[in-house]
Amino acid sequence: MPEIKLTLDGASAPQTPEIKTELVQVEEDKQAAARFSPEEEKMINEFAQKIDVTDPNLVFAYGSACQQNIAQFSDSALASVRSKDMGEVGEMVANLVTELKGFNADEEEDKGIFGWFKRGRNKIEALKTRYNEVEVNVNSITSALETHQVTLLKDIALLEQLYEQNLHYFKELSMYIEAGKRRLEQVRATDLAAAREKASASGLPEDAQAAKDLSDKCERFEKKLYDLELTRNISIQMAPQIRMIQSSNQLMAEKIQTSIVNTIPLWKSQMVLALGMHHTQAALEAQRAVSEMTNELLRKNAEKLKTATTGVAREAERGIVDIETLSHTNQMLIDTMDEVLTIQQEGRQKRRDAEKELLNIETQLKQKLLETR
Repeated sequence: MPEIKLTLDGASAPQTPEIKTELVQVEEDKQAAARFSPEEEKMINEFAQKIDVTDPNLVFAYGSACQQNIAQFSDSALASVRSKDMGEVGEMVANLVTELKGFNADEEEDKGIFGWFKRGRNKIEALKTRYNEVEVNVNSITSALETHQVTLLKDIALLEQLYEQNLHYFKELSMYIEAGKRRLEQVRATDLAAAREKASASGLPEDAQAAKDLSDKCERFEKKLYDLELTRNISIQMAPQIRMIQSSNQLMAEKIQTSIVNTIPLWKSQMVLALGMHHTQAALEAQRAVSEMTNELLRKNAEKLKTATTGVAREAERGIVDIETLSHTNQMLIDTMDEVLTIQQEGRQKRRDAEKELLNIETQLKQKLLETR
């Protein structure tokens, strides 16, 4: 912590109009003694003796340098507390999750062994293309997260410096306030009490005015101490705010580190495994398809072999002319011969009948001729 030096500034500071304010005096003497080290106690007591509450310039500028440091510190802290736009990274992560969910999406399959080989080749190429796209997104997210992480770590270091400065200013203000209170209490107990006794004893208006002027100056100095206490309260509030911001930044940096070291490599490993498992599945399906095709060919060839072999055997065992054919031919021959015999018999009978008819005609003709003679 920087060395604390209490100074009485304001030798040339302009005077301000008198302001009378009712203040609630908080008794912190015993507590204040416990807050300071012996060296700081010695510094406070020595500095308190140098405070002249009757000097308006000194009262006006009392602790102003420390107040200015607090104001500058507050501006620096405010500038360091800037919002971290993580929306772009969040959107990229959301897009990546969407792509990862569809990474193993099945495609419409063609039927048949040749359709399977065509489908397998196209599917592997599609998976490789999607893997490359996802890998580009992952690398972009990694770069963005690393940039945010570096910024957060710088902010944490800066906030740590601001915290130390704030602690220094808080201690310095506390010492200013404590020295002022001790001096104010001493002046009121001695100088102001003596002035009031003198005015009361003499009854002179100038003595009464002198006592009132000293009382007003004590009031103005007390108001100055109150202003310093308000400033110190800002410093008190700033300390936990800095720690909360540091904690938030630290948590965010740790989450980013987890994403870079664990999550993103896990994404890549899982994508590589998915692609490898698809290759294994593709090989398995190819082997299954080949086995099924071989079995199908064997079954069909066995059926064809059976048909051809039994056909050949039947033809080999078959005579040149089937017995049925011979029987049919023989029956046809017998039928033909029977019909021929029948036709011949009928012809002979018809010829006999014709001969008889011809003889009868001839007889009739001869008789008729004889009758005409």
